[in-house]
Amino acid sequence: MKSSKAQIYAKFHKIPHIRFEDQQLTSFSGLLIFQLFFKWMNLKNKLKKCFSHMKVSPIFGHHFIVMLLVVHLILGFRRLREIDYYRDDPPVLRLMGLKKLPDVSTISRSLSQMDNQSIANLRRLSRLFAINGLQREGFNRLTLDFDGSVLSTRRHAQGSAVGYNKVKKGARSYYPLFCTIAQTGQFFVQCACGALNAELS
Repeated sequence: MKSSKAQIYAKFHKIPHIRFEDQQLTSFSGLLIFQLFFKWMNLKNKLKKCFSHMKVSPIFGHHFIVMLLVVHLILGFRRLREIDYYRDDPPVLRLMGLKKLPDVSTISRSLSQMDNQSIANLRRLSRLFAINGLQREGFNRLTLDFDGSVLSTRRHAQGSAVGYNKVKKGARSYYPLFCTIAQTGQFFVQCACGALNAELS
């Protein structure tokens, strides 16, 4: 059943006063800090601009899906099905600005609709956040650590290959190369290092 935007979206601006004796206090109430942080970053609007070129505008915008995945990782979850653990949690809904969260099929469908330009825009935004943070710190010197990783997959996933995999020998895997900023622990993919040098100079 389709829902209208009025049934899905909600506007939250004020940070509620948290009381420990409040029965509505949940294990995810710490997200209220991120509500202020995301507002300071203007995260929602910046994510929305990453998909401004797309003509299709679903009920749950692509920027909401990406933001939900960020929150999902902050809460310590990895599988999409685990969204059911906090689907009706008030602090999560408040942070997202929603009255209800999308189901797993909606999230998967939205991710499949994201094109290469959308992905490139998201990578550029992520890179910009990290670079701006490094500039605010004002480091005199940056240490870049390059290291590869092994991400196992199943069957013949696109872009995977059979190579070194000490956990699952012979399994097809991805072999991404990461560039890490030692001072902060932030990750940059290999192709971003040139942009890092250009932005910091």
